[in-house]
Amino acid sequence: MLPESSEPGAARRPKPCVLVVEDESDLRELVAESLEADGFAVAQAPDAAEAHARLKGFAYDALVVDLRLPDANGMDVLGAALERYPKIVAVVITGYGGVTEAVAAIKQGATDFLIKPFQLTQLSRILHAAVNEPRLREENATLRAQLHERYRFDNVIGQSAAMQHVFSTLELVSPMNSTVLIQGETGTGKELIARTIHHNSPRADQRFVAFNAAAIPEPLAEAELFGHAKGAFTGAVNGRIGRFELAHKGTLFIDEVGLMSLALQAKLLRALQEREIERVGESRSIKFDARVIAATNSDLRKLVKAGTFREDLYYRLNVIPVALPPLRERREDIPLLARHFVQKSCKNNGLPLKTLTQETVRCLMGYSWPGNIRQIENAIEHAVAMTGHEREVPPSALPEEVVEPARSLLLPAVSIPDEGINFASVVSQLERELILRCLEKTGGNKRQAARLLHLSRTTLIDKLQRLNLGGETTSAA
Repeated sequence: MLPESSEPGAARRPKPCVLVVEDESDLRELVAESLEADGFAVAQAPDAAEAHARLKGFAYDALVVDLRLPDANGMDVLGAALERYPKIVAVVITGYGGVTEAVAAIKQGATDFLIKPFQLTQLSRILHAAVNEPRLREENATLRAQLHERYRFDNVIGQSAAMQHVFSTLELVSPMNSTVLIQGETGTGKELIARTIHHNSPRADQRFVAFNAAAIPEPLAEAELFGHAKGAFTGAVNGRIGRFELAHKGTLFIDEVGLMSLALQAKLLRALQEREIERVGESRSIKFDARVIAATNSDLRKLVKAGTFREDLYYRLNVIPVALPPLRERREDIPLLARHFVQKSCKNNGLPLKTLTQETVRCLMGYSWPGNIRQIENAIEHAVAMTGHEREVPPSALPEEVVEPARSLLLPAVSIPDEGINFASVVSQLERELILRCLEKTGGNKRQAARLLHLSRTTLIDKLQRLNLGGETTSAA
C-alpha cells in the first residue's frame, strides 16, 4: 500500500517506492527501516513468489533483491521485474556472489551489485542517485533550452569597458575546471555570472548547486555543505547528503564565502585539497568531482590580514578572480539594463512594451544605485506597475528614493573610464544642469535664478545662449 504522500494529488513529491526481497527477516527489516528513514516507501517480500505477486500489482521505482531465495534465484525476480517495468532501478545483494554473478546481474539490467555485509548508507545512496537520475534527466531536458538561452554570454548585459573585460574572462574560464572567485558588491549579479560559467562549460548537463553561507545558521552550515548521518546531532532524524555530493560532476557555487567561520573554512580547504569530504557524524571519506565557484562581497585580502579568513583558503579559491564592477562605476550600462528590465517586466505581466522617457533615463543615470542591478530591476518593475497600461514610463513612476536624491544632488556622480573623459563637455553638462535646476526652482524666472547662482542677470542670459537653452526656459524677467 502506498504511503499517503505518494498518492495522486499529494502536495509533495511522492516518496520513491522500493520492494525489498530478502529471506533473512532480520536483514530485510533492517534494510527496510534504513531506507524508510532515508525517505523511501518500502514494501517487503520474503521469497520470489510474493515478490512476483507484488510486482504484478504495483509499479515500484526500485527493487532490492537477494541473489539466493528459498524458492527461486533472485535473477529470475530481476528479469521479471525488468520485463514488466524496464525503467525500474534494481540492486542485487548476496552473501555468496563474486565477480561472475555481479557481471551477470549488471548485464541483465541491474543498477548495482552489493556483497553482504554492506553499508546501509551505501545502498541508500545508490538508490537515491539511480531513482532521481531519470527524473533529473527529464527535468534537465525541458530546462536546458531555457537555461542555454538565459545564460548565454550576451545575456549578461553591459557595454562598458569593465564589463567587456568580464566577458573576455568568462569566455576563457568557462571551458576549464579551475576554481573561480567572483568578487563584487551585493546585487552586482555574482550568481548570474556563476550560472553563466556553468552553463557554458562541459558540465552544463549536470547540476548547478548553490550554497549561501550567509543564509544558513552557522551550526547547520557544515551539515548542509558536507551532509550528515542519521543521529549526528539533535534533530537529525534522517541521514542527508550535502551540497558537495549533490554537485558531483557539476558545479558547486558557494556564495558569501567570507562569512564562513574559521572552523568551516578549514574543512572547506581540506575538501578542495583532497577532493573528498566526510559527512557530519561519519568518518568515511567520500570522493567528489565538482567545480567550485565562490563569491564574496568582502575584500578577502583585508579579512586575511585581520585574521578572520584563512590565507591558504584564499589562495585556493582565488585561482581565477572575476571582479564585477558596481553599477555606479558603469553608468553607461544603465540605459541598456533599464530597457532590458522594462521588456522583461512587460512580458512577465502581459503588458504591451513600454518605453522610458529621456527624463526617466537621466533620472536613472543620476542615482547611485547602492543595491546595484538587483535594485534597478526592482525599481523598473515598480515603475512598470505604476504606469498601468500607459506606453511611456515617466520619472514620477520610479520609487521615491530614486527620484528625490537625483533632484537634490549638486554634483552628479561621474565615473572616470580608463580612456578618460572630455573635461569641457562634463563641465558644460554640469553648468547646464545647475542652470536648469535653478530655473525649475524659480518657475523660469531668470532674475531669481541668477540670484541663486550668484550671477548677474546678463551673465546668466549669456550662458543660456551659449548653452543653447533659450528654448528650454521661460521668458520671465
